[in-house]
Amino acid sequence: MRTTLDIPEELINKALRITQSRTKTELIKLALENIIQKNKIMGLKKYRGKIDLDIDLNTLRKRQ
Repeated sequence: MRTTLDIPEELINKALRITQSRTKTELIKLALENIIQKNKIMGLKKYRGKIDLDIDLNTLRKRQ
């Protein structure tokens, strides 16, 4: 999908250097994936301490 965006060139250049992305498209995809991943992590953090997983790590390690 083609989209026209008005993003400050300085911001794009800084992000390209930091991420070492080769293209602006690659940079935007990476940024969107990061936003989605962070949002999913925040959603999972809501359940911290609320779900009781009856898991024995030693048993799991022996299954291999």
